[in-house]
Amino acid sequence: MSLILFLAVSGVVLALAYRWYGRLLARFLELDGTVRTPAHARRDGLDYEPARTSWLLPQHFSAIAAAGPIVGPILAATYFGWLPAWLWIIFGAIFIGGVHDMMTLVASVRHDAKSIAEVVRRYMNRRSYILFLAFIWISLVYVIIAFADVTAGTFVQKASVADAAAPGPAVATSSILYLGLAIAMGFCMRRFGLGEGKAQLIFLPLVMLAIIAGPHLPFDLGAVTGSARPQLLWDYLLLGYCFLAALSPVWLLMQPRGALGGYFLYVIVVVGVLGVIVGGLSGNVAIVAPAVSQADLFGFTGATPPLLPVLFITIACGACSGFHSIVASGTTSKQLDRETDARAVGYGGMLLESFLACLSLATVMILAKPTGRPDLTYADGVGIFMNQATFGLISVDVARQFGLLCFATFVFDTLDACTRLARYVMMELTGWTGRRGMIFATGLTLLLPALVVSLPPAVVGGQPLPVWRAFWNLFGTSNQLLAALALLGVTVWLHRRGRPVWITLGPTIFMLVMTLWSLLISVQTHLGRVRTGTAAAVHHVEFSVVVLLSAMAVWLVVEALLLARQRPPAAPLVPEPRAA
Repeated sequence: MSLILFLAVSGVVLALAYRWYGRLLARFLELDGTVRTPAHARRDGLDYEPARTSWLLPQHFSAIAAAGPIVGPILAATYFGWLPAWLWIIFGAIFIGGVHDMMTLVASVRHDAKSIAEVVRRYMNRRSYILFLAFIWISLVYVIIAFADVTAGTFVQKASVADAAAPGPAVATSSILYLGLAIAMGFCMRRFGLGEGKAQLIFLPLVMLAIIAGPHLPFDLGAVTGSARPQLLWDYLLLGYCFLAALSPVWLLMQPRGALGGYFLYVIVVVGVLGVIVGGLSGNVAIVAPAVSQADLFGFTGATPPLLPVLFITIACGACSGFHSIVASGTTSKQLDRETDARAVGYGGMLLESFLACLSLATVMILAKPTGRPDLTYADGVGIFMNQATFGLISVDVARQFGLLCFATFVFDTLDACTRLARYVMMELTGWTGRRGMIFATGLTLLLPALVVSLPPAVVGGQPLPVWRAFWNLFGTSNQLLAALALLGVTVWLHRRGRPVWITLGPTIFMLVMTLWSLLISVQTHLGRVRTGTAAAVHHVEFSVVVLLSAMAVWLVVEALLLARQRPPAAPLVPEPRAA
């Protein structure tokens, strides 16, 4: 298969799925564009603020995308080959991930834009509600740990080319400028009435200038502070940023930053497609990576990770991700202008991310020897695509810098959204209210990530293992288990409303089987480390969370099964609290 055919098939299949299956989901949910959404009914300018689809889609897209559709596909292709990864990305997004995202978004909108845990409370019981909220909070903390550390690693990494400027400090400078521009954009729009279109025309070129300025003004935190662990300092600074960003009004940072980040994603998609077409036609870009590796299907040999179930937890955000349910029912549902926008934002956003994951897969498909780091592999691939798309006008080194900044930008988009969502959940759990409650909830959320990144790194083969890599499998598993439980909650909602559950029940069972299987493998792996004396502190933390999450998930499944034995009421329980 040629790379052009690979992308063409991916795009056509996803477009057809949006047209036909997305329309079926919209009819099934009976979306009504005349109903007043919570964004209008509870508008406060802080969390509730209606946004048109053209504004909300890129924000939602950038929040759910982050590093997931980049890191996951690249790691999976390295383990198993690109073909299994591609099939899961396409069909997982259409029939599981897209359903998950759209269903949780609509369920939240119809319950006053509360989290998906509120749906669990309403249709299961309070015990299930508390369990689900706690599970969400733990999962969010893991997202913050993994993405903060992978970004910190990007900021301190050395150049992948010997005669190039170190990209890490350059990307750090460009990222700081990018965040400053996002704040300036939000301020200008709010205070001076600058329109959405004009704001983008002004600030998107300024972001490009920030990318160009990065290599000329590299900010090397290790050199400035003399620290032996500059990555740890960046971890702390990023967590401090998360604290401030989670407490800021959505109009000041989240919406403009999300819009800019979303258009970054659009640019990456266009660059990738053009690079594939130009490079493919000229013969400069071709698939060289194997379609299928020698990975063991069930892991009997132990030489490589088992294809089942590791494929389905390694690729999360590109096919299905529980984190999306928190974004959809946390920030996006509070900004949805009309119910009918849920198809474009929820289902369409997931399919766009699936296509982005296909492009990430393409970056490893064209490299005979990809680097050990997914961010560098991605940047190398983007560099080649951009060089081809511009007919050599932009050098591969400059384009690689752009790829690295895009990678860091995507993670920024998720980091502050994730912290804000964790603040919502913690306030629901504790009942804290007001500004003081917001501060306490945010601080408590970030305390655990600060402690975890401070742990001594694990050592594998004599080399320190980054925190994000040590936690990636658990992050993927907990993320996918959260998706299974969110689908479980939506299935109970449909069942208790007397609606058919076939759309969500199959995906729920599939995701539960794969994630619980993966958690069992994690337990076996940890016990093996303990026997050989190779378990580090991060591994003990990981094992403790595995046991906790497994117990909570099984408990929730049992609660749902007990409810399933009850016949649904002949008439709806009570009207859904949709805004009048």
